[in-house]
Amino acid sequence: MTRIGQTRMLLHGGDREEARNRFGELWQRLAVDGAPLHRCTLAHYMADAQDDPYDELAWDLRALTAAEGSEGRGDAALRALYPSLHLNLAADYVKLRRPDAARVHLDRARAASHALHDDGYGNGVRAAIARLTERLGTQ
Repeated sequence: MTRIGQTRMLLHGGDREEARNRFGELWQRLAVDGAPLHRCTLAHYMADAQDDPYDELAWDLRALTAAEGSEGRGDAALRALYPSLHLNLAADYVKLRRPDAARVHLDRARAASHALHDDGYGNGVRAAIARLTERLGTQ
């Protein structure tokens, strides 16, 4: 998780290409037998490093698949990611002009939002869900 966090800082610092390269190297190590939380987190951030919306969608789908692979393990950290995972997929589908698919994932994000805490992260995700809901309602 430390390396994922360090690479995330590169991404947020604007070095998207280097972040993609480092995330790619980490993915090679984690893709097969990495912990679901690590694979999900890595794919979630790798999606943000993509320039092409189809690549972003593919990585967001990988993140959701990794989270779903841990079902039954009771991982609270992964449950708390579901609203954001579905929100990102909804946003991806908006970019790809697929509003029906976006609404499906937006509904799933809203339904999963009960797992969010009443903190900065949780409030931010809920606010983003509300913004995208309003945006899709006007399209």
